Amino acid sequence: MNIVRTGAGIAVQTAGGPLLIRHIIGIGRNYAEHAREQAATVPTRPMVFVKAPASACLSGEAIVIPAVCRDPRYGGDQVDFEAELAVVIGTGGRNIAEDRALSHVLGYCCANDVSARWWQKEGSGGQFCRGKSFDTFCPLGPRLVPAAEVRDPQAMRVRCRVNGGTMQDDSTAGMIFPVSRLVSELSWGTTLLPGTVILTGTPSGVGMARTPPVWLREGDTVEVEIDGLGVLSNPVRCEA
Repeated sequence: MNIVRTGAGIAVQTAGGPLLIRHIIGIGRNYAEHAREQAATVPTRPMVFVKAPASACLSGEAIVIPAVCRDPRYGGDQVDFEAELAVVIGTGGRNIAEDRALSHVLGYCCANDVSARWWQKEGSGGQFCRGKSFDTFCPLGPRLVPAAEVRDPQAMRVRCRVNGGTMQDDSTAGMIFPVSRLVSELSWGTTLLPGTVILTGTPSGVGMARTPPVWLREGDTVEVEIDGLGVLSNPVRCEA
């Protein structure tokens, strides 16, 4: 299934017509090694945040770093990459049982949870959503692979490359909270609408945890590759 840009935003082309991406939910620290590389506690409950739907963009489109994410008054260069498995809900539901959760999934794709770290950690009163929601900060693609074609979402290799160099390389087997549990728990008392995207967390190797830190810059190319889902590739440019 192709992921396309429409007048209303990013959508998945299904047999029944375009399914608009209506809501993006992120999960933080869902890999134990990623928590440890931040010297953070390993969560006992899913760490949930949201990204604005307008942050979604397509494979091949540019990740545009806005001026406020480079301004020294607001942390200076700080924009990071996060390779993730994305889940798109096709059949809405509320209070979904975990053993039925995967039946609500339309398909899977690669995602990059691009993050402006100062805005995530310092600029928004401790809330993640501002630093995660700048325009173009949620590349999705290159296409949506139907759920029926994915044998096990917990057995997929996730890689991120920046300018050809490998930054992240792990398996979804390392998730603390698997896809089925995330879909189920996120539906407790809350209707998951068709077109909801769930970003399932990133493995270790992100730029902010490196010495020195590796931030995205003008002219970079970021690739996210997941077994069976293809390669999501985006150039990086800076807003004037």
